[in-house]
Amino acid sequence: MMARARLAAALIPATAILSCLRTESWDPCVQVVPNISYQCMELNLYKIPDNIPISTKMLDLSFNYLRHLGSHNFSSFPELQVLDLSRCEIKIIEDDTFQGLNHLSTLILTGNPIQSLAWGAFSGLSSLQKLVAVETNLVSLNDFPIGHLKNLRELNVAHNFIHSFKLPEYFSNLPNLEHLDLSNNKIQNIYYEDVKVLHQMPLLNLSLDLSLNPLDFIEPGTFKEIKLNGLTLRSNFNSSHVMKTCIQGLAGLKTNRLVLGEFKNERKLQRFDRSFLEGLCNLTIEQFRIAYLDKFSGDDTDLFNCLANVSVISLLSISLGSLQALLKDFRWQHLEIINCDFDKFPALKLSSLKKFVFTDNKDISTFTEFQLPSLQYLDLKRNHLSFKGCCSHTDFGTTNLKHLDLSFNDVITLGSNFMGLEQLEHLDFQHSTLKQINAFSAFLSLRNLRYLDISYTNIRIVFHGIFTGLVSLQTLKMAGNSFQNNLLPDIFTELTNLTVLDLSKCQLEQVAQTAFHSLSSLQVLNMSHNKLLSLDTFLYEPLHSLRILDCSFNRIMASKEQELQNLPRSLTWLNLTQNAFACVCEHQSFLQWVKDQRQLLVGAEQMMCAEPLDMEDMPVLSFRNATCQLSKTIISVSVVTVLLVSVVGVLVYKFYFHLMLLAGCKKYGRGESIYDAFVIYSSQDEDWVRNELVKNLEEGVPPFQLCLHYRDFIPGVAIAANIIQEGFHKSRKVIVVVSQHFIQSRWCIFEYEIAQTWQFLSSRAGIIFIVLQKLEKSLLRQQVELYRLLSRNTYLEWEDSVLGRHVFWRRLRKALLAGKPQSPEGTADAETNPQEATTST
Repeated sequence: MMARARLAAALIPATAILSCLRTESWDPCVQVVPNISYQCMELNLYKIPDNIPISTKMLDLSFNYLRHLGSHNFSSFPELQVLDLSRCEIKIIEDDTFQGLNHLSTLILTGNPIQSLAWGAFSGLSSLQKLVAVETNLVSLNDFPIGHLKNLRELNVAHNFIHSFKLPEYFSNLPNLEHLDLSNNKIQNIYYEDVKVLHQMPLLNLSLDLSLNPLDFIEPGTFKEIKLNGLTLRSNFNSSHVMKTCIQGLAGLKTNRLVLGEFKNERKLQRFDRSFLEGLCNLTIEQFRIAYLDKFSGDDTDLFNCLANVSVISLLSISLGSLQALLKDFRWQHLEIINCDFDKFPALKLSSLKKFVFTDNKDISTFTEFQLPSLQYLDLKRNHLSFKGCCSHTDFGTTNLKHLDLSFNDVITLGSNFMGLEQLEHLDFQHSTLKQINAFSAFLSLRNLRYLDISYTNIRIVFHGIFTGLVSLQTLKMAGNSFQNNLLPDIFTELTNLTVLDLSKCQLEQVAQTAFHSLSSLQVLNMSHNKLLSLDTFLYEPLHSLRILDCSFNRIMASKEQELQNLPRSLTWLNLTQNAFACVCEHQSFLQWVKDQRQLLVGAEQMMCAEPLDMEDMPVLSFRNATCQLSKTIISVSVVTVLLVSVVGVLVYKFYFHLMLLAGCKKYGRGESIYDAFVIYSSQDEDWVRNELVKNLEEGVPPFQLCLHYRDFIPGVAIAANIIQEGFHKSRKVIVVVSQHFIQSRWCIFEYEIAQTWQFLSSRAGIIFIVLQKLEKSLLRQQVELYRLLSRNTYLEWEDSVLGRHVFWRRLRKALLAGKPQSPEGTADAETNPQEATTST
């Protein structure tokens, strides 16, 4: 027991050491794009792998142990464009580490506890545009040696320990810098001196993110006359007073986009004094966004007066009451209100507003009319709203509307024929409940409409004139609805410009023969998840532009032979998977058509038989036409009419090579075999035959002479003649190397069938089967005779292991020695060198 304990104690640390010594050959990098992109994540690497091509452009080495990066560490990859070194426990980066990476545009160093960063660490990165140094223990921008990266566009140093906002003078050498992320650092105060470089050389396209810094003070005048593309301040302030003071400190700033507020999971303020927005009167803002402010003290009167001249307003998760106090003379052009809390629907009156997005809001159930005369884009989805008498220009106070989204709401009752909304181009009702759509031609006035989605709107289409007037419609989605008698009628007569039609999940059992006659421009048709029983190709014949047809998840059994020619020639993608195909001789022509149209059919391998029972869940492609036998009645009638042609033709064609083999047996029957075995195999398995079979049999002890087509066939002689005369007639045995490639090769099957005839005529047990790889039964059953033969006879299985190879070669040699004439010299060699014979395996 003590000895075992000591042995275990010695093995445990040894095992731990070996587990760490994982070389690149054991756990190779994942080749995402050959010679271009490689992923080497979490491979416990201590150095850069040597087996990565020099042409690599994208390399992910994240989550390894590259603790020390030395000079010219990546010089072997001059084409590199993206390098990810996230969380590699890097502590030291020496001078010229990235030297030679002239094409590198993105460098990611996230999550590395860097202790020593040389001043020349980033030298040579002349094309670098994005540098991510999140969580790298950075304490000051002054210590960050990036002043020479003139093409740098994005610098992310978030989640570090930077206490000062002072921008180093080298920022004047970064004229292309567009985004600086300093979020989640330790910055508390911002002074005029900190942004002096911005006053001296303005970076007009710079967007600055200071979120999650504990700001207490911004010196007044610091940002005066400074122009920024964007400024983000979220979850920065511990009180409303500090927030108000800091916003006042931004006076004089000109920015294209200002974002204020908090994050959903980073709330610091419980209530907000509405007066904090007053400081915005001293800023010039083009776009304003405020997020996650729960409660405002006081009412919303004059709340946004300082933002009257802003073009874009975005409100995310705000509690505002009703927004009734907005003035008509506000110059807002785009208003976005998402996931906010209102007492009632805001009755807006904004003369300049062109785009209004009002989605995912709470506690509002009834739509209220508003006056927005310039409105062109309206998105009201996911609000659980109800509409009565929808829709007309009086509802929205505009006649200029082009985009209307009312999806994912409650009940919408159509009643006003979209009067005054004739300019609509996009209309979406999906997953809302539509009512009175069958009462009249609801879309009659929408002659400019190009997109209509009424999917899952709980409608049962009865009225055939439902789409009258939609002469410009290009996309129609109506999935998840139903039709009277589960029949698709001719309701698309005026939709001559339609290119996309979705009729999935409509419970369709039948389609009217003229349903698609007017859709000559249709390119995409989705008929999936219905109850169609057959592939009636006559329906799709008028669709001259059709490229994609999806008939999956139906109950299609087959299609008639004469109909298969009617599919549009433009069709390039046909999905028939998940149907109930009948793999019987009655549908033999359709089943053969499936095999011939594999390029057209998507997922042809997943098309399964539903009947008969013996073929249930088997691939349609496995159906063999040879299994179909004509009845005796048909045979007796057919013999009279086609006896001479069929008998003579079949006998000559089918038995020509067998007769040739029989003649050869008589000619060579008494002669001595030149070869020990003739090898039948697929050309795709030639490497195994050359490197394993030939090497071990012809170079082993005793040696065997194999007949191989690439070496022993006579040039200028027909392949079939070579197979019979050189292969079978001059060989004692036949080795058949069975693999997936073998089963799919017509030449291999031909040679195998001739081998069966040869075995029968020569009265020898001469065929040795070698199964090179595990075969799927569905694939093997395509060759019925081969499947039966392997089921009834002993065969050899190749196993690439030490023991498996030893057993394999011993059994194969034994089979080849049976019936082999033994020369005294060969016998003596075999007896005196048994060890040599064994090691050759």
